[in-house]
Amino acid sequence: MTKLSVNINKVATLRNARGGNNPDVIKVALDCEMFGAEGITVHPRPDERHIRRSDVLHLRPILKSEFNIEGYPSKEFIDLVLSVKPHQVTLVPDSPEQITSNSGWDTKANQSFLIEILETFKQAGIRTSVFVDADVDMVEYAAKAG
Repeated sequence: MTKLSVNINKVATLRNARGGNNPDVIKVALDCEMFGAEGITVHPRPDERHIRRSDVLHLRPILKSEFNIEGYPSKEFIDLVLSVKPHQVTLVPDSPEQITSNSGWDTKANQSFLIEILETFKQAGIRTSVFVDADVDMVEYAAKAG
């Protein structure tokens, strides 16, 4: 079980604000591993305001630790995850307009949708996590979906 997975999205946000490649997201991820991180987490959004698709594609073959991709399971996101095959995918219910993920899935209302997505990733051999609020009902429905 991974004890520490470092989310490098804010590093990418800073890089994108500056233009160019400073700080270098790939180097930061490798440094995190070197300093003991057991995983790297990214959240590619459709607008690429932080992690870009190209970052995801470059990171996968060079990381030695667990790679976790989180995001809303749009067709584009699912295609990216299936092509990259990270160790884990974390499903979050955020819309592209949201600044950050600030709430979990309504697993009751989205149970059939989540079951379908979970099965897709399960068949590809990708462990899947579902971002839920600390609400007993939502956790129970998430457990039923998984």
